[in-house]
Amino acid sequence: MTQSDAAPLPDLLELNLGPQHPSTHGVLRIKLKLNGEVIVEAEPVIGYLHTGVEKECEYRTYHQVFTLIDRLDYLSGPAEEQGFAGAVEKLMQIEVPERAQTIRVILLELARMGSHLLWLGTSALELNMSSTYMYCFAEREKILDLFEGMSGARMFPSCWRIGGLARDLNEGFEDHLRKFLKDFPQMLQELHRLLTNNYVWCQRLQGVAVIDADLCHQFMCTGPVIRAAGVPYDIRKVYPYLGYENYQFDVPVYHEADSYSRYLVRMEEMKQSASIIEQALSKLKPGPVLTDNRKVALPPRSELARSMEAVIHQFKLISEGIRPPAGELYHCVESARGELGFYLVSDGSNHPYRLRVRSPSFPHIQVLKKVIPGLILSDVVVAIASVDPILGDVDR
Repeated sequence: MTQSDAAPLPDLLELNLGPQHPSTHGVLRIKLKLNGEVIVEAEPVIGYLHTGVEKECEYRTYHQVFTLIDRLDYLSGPAEEQGFAGAVEKLMQIEVPERAQTIRVILLELARMGSHLLWLGTSALELNMSSTYMYCFAEREKILDLFEGMSGARMFPSCWRIGGLARDLNEGFEDHLRKFLKDFPQMLQELHRLLTNNYVWCQRLQGVAVIDADLCHQFMCTGPVIRAAGVPYDIRKVYPYLGYENYQFDVPVYHEADSYSRYLVRMEEMKQSASIIEQALSKLKPGPVLTDNRKVALPPRSELARSMEAVIHQFKLISEGIRPPAGELYHCVESARGELGFYLVSDGSNHPYRLRVRSPSFPHIQVLKKVIPGLILSDVVVAIASVDPILGDVDR
């Protein structure tokens, strides 16, 4: 057979999905090649949200870094703060008070639930299920109200400080939280009734965007993505922090590795987070929320009016910052999207010599080029949503 007798290659349509497209969950662009409606090739293109946060951290004091990293995964600000604070505290060998650790756990799990609720609501909206969106956002508002009551801010509570927390829980926080936890199981059950056996939801998610354990290991996927592939990898269990080893909770695992399994993992994770918060409330005891180590802790505000030494101490900490010893380490936490790690290098000065963020969203974007080919165009939206990427977390 001569070359002229061979079957002609089909004309492939090149299509840009994004970066200005609501279903790409931020400014993600995916260059698609289609044969009809079937995807032949997919190339994720990132960088539209690059802010240079990692480089900026080299020119900020350690306390100023909190404001920057909050904006990376802007749906899991507490996880970003815990990752960084934990790295510095480990480097300086600072012990966080027990009450502060417990409150951190409560805020981290609330943030996880809020992130999953937003993911579920927007994912359902993309499949034209607007009622689910309203249910999820109404429930998430209760979590944001708790954050606002404690810190005055909703999206970014910014409560973490090296050695503890900036402030204690506000009056009424525990009562409002208990009311939320009492009502949440019924709402979660309602979401299950809306979606879990919904014919349209199952048809659109089951068997779509399969990311098996081998792909997860190849691309270093973590979080709900790897747990939906049958691997029970959770930083809270593998490398416990904040006393997570003292809490009873399960790591949900499914084996189909598709978009539907990732949905089920996140639904179960919200249930487990509620259980962890209830346990934390029972463990909550009176006490300080900030270390008494004068190298890192600001003096109580009540002392500033009557102690010149306290004024000088505060001025030096605010203007000069803290100075961890020279060294380097890696510290990781389990964010709503997976393993969030901070590689910190200190040269003994008042700002990081180098801060490298191990983002869970970055590998989840890259693995899409392996799982999208073979899908039809309408499934691309489902595939992107199922890995729950945050583009601020990707570009950094």
